[in-house]
Amino acid sequence: MLTGLDHLVVTVTDMGRAVDFYSRVLGLDVRYRDAQRVDLMLGDTALRLHQTDTDIAPVSATPTPGSLDLCLRCQLPLDEFKHHLDALAIDVELGPVARQGANGPIESIYLRDPDGNLLEICRPSVREQPTSVY
Repeated sequence: MLTGLDHLVVTVTDMGRAVDFYSRVLGLDVRYRDAQRVDLMLGDTALRLHQTDTDIAPVSATPTPGSLDLCLRCQLPLDEFKHHLDALAIDVELGPVARQGANGPIESIYLRDPDGNLLEICRPSVREQPTSVY
């Protein structure tokens, strides 16, 4: 019946700070829907930002900044992505570490956005090729 994810709402305390982080640090494309809603594009899926002091309805029962735990796929090798984060002085909480993703083994780096949401940046694990004994 269901085919995928269209958008996910991220509740933020400061729209400008969140847009800067997700666009500058994570490289997401920004689409301004109106003065209160911004979409950050991940292919054909959006992270939709809602600021806490806006009147947007309907919303979840308790929209809370910092309550999200989200895993995003990365096309870069994680070492390159970590160098990018280091250059921007973004703290990495953990990683790279081995984890299990939706479709198999992944390697992940963990960091936080300005509201404290936990972001896991992952890439499929590169399986070691068997070495020949000859």
